[in-house]
Amino acid sequence: MLASINFKALANPAIRTLVAYDPGHDIPGLRKAFASKGGLLELGSNENCYGPSPDIQIGLQTELSAIFRYPDPSGKALKLAIAEKYQVPQKCIALGNGSHELLMQFAQVFAGPDDEVLLSRYCFAVYAIAVHAVGAQLKVAEAFDLQHSMPLGHDLNALLAGITAKTKLIFFANPNNPTGTWFSFAQLSNFLAAVPANVLVVVDEAYIEYASNPEIQSALVLFKKFPNLIVTRTFSKAYGLAGLRVGFAIADAKIVQLLEPIRESFNVNAIALHAARLALSDDTHLAQVCANNAIERDWLQSQLTAMGLQVLPSQTNFLLVHFGEATVQIEKALFERGVIVRPMAGYGLGHFLRITLSTHADNQRFVSTLQEVMACL
Repeated sequence: MLASINFKALANPAIRTLVAYDPGHDIPGLRKAFASKGGLLELGSNENCYGPSPDIQIGLQTELSAIFRYPDPSGKALKLAIAEKYQVPQKCIALGNGSHELLMQFAQVFAGPDDEVLLSRYCFAVYAIAVHAVGAQLKVAEAFDLQHSMPLGHDLNALLAGITAKTKLIFFANPNNPTGTWFSFAQLSNFLAAVPANVLVVVDEAYIEYASNPEIQSALVLFKKFPNLIVTRTFSKAYGLAGLRVGFAIADAKIVQLLEPIRESFNVNAIALHAARLALSDDTHLAQVCANNAIERDWLQSQLTAMGLQVLPSQTNFLLVHFGEATVQIEKALFERGVIVRPMAGYGLGHFLRITLSTHADNQRFVSTLQEVMACL
């Protein structure tokens, strides 16, 4: 009999310590389990409850007839649409299988075992995974505390103070996941001006379309001013294409060129390329989605605040809510009633739950279910 093989010992040392990204519950299985019990209320993954542009289902019919063909390996048509919308050269655009793939690629290309990558506390989990996967050193700047006017938000001064001669990359999101917090365009501009030119700054704008506060502007406005700026976007959130996995980055052409050797061939499928292009052209649908989201965000925040709960300010399609010592008990009770929210213990926020905004009917169901749960505590 062959001896047992220690495959972990054979793996790259950086990979051995990795913990996989946790997408949450087995949603397909839970949908079946709750199908006869009023249905599953899915408020854990920050999906767009309003769905994509109605033009997409019609527009995909011809594309479906050609799925035996490989997609355009460079995604020229989508890049052209992005270039026209954001007034950037096509050579400055990289496409990814969601922005997740691009975030991983930036760490692969620009960081290694002798380098540091700087993050803010309470940031998107994929940043740390990207850093650990290449064996780079992770350095974390503390976020604001709960007493601050922007609780748990990124402290840009703390990030600046964390930069050393070894720093190669800085990752952060604006608005931020999982906290929903943000910083102003003026703060971002001042921050970028203070960062050394040889340190790349990746600004993840997965939720930027949802922002309604006039102080928030896309970092893309600063793209030509700061060559070390990289901006990532996704079609998974406000554009409603989470199931197709397509994102993009805008960066200096020389940065984009360095991604090409490690990019998976045909990394964005034909359906995703076509759907993203159609979504990008429907400004009316996007505006309606974001307007509805803003209304529901205010409504749900007011309802939760009236229940005596602390709700962090948000410019996204979710709210981060403090439930204190009863958090685990409340999440479990909601789960048993078919309401899925996102526990935050993995982010170091064990007394919080993240709640995705949905339709008004769904949000009302959530509130009534939560009131029932809390009455039983």
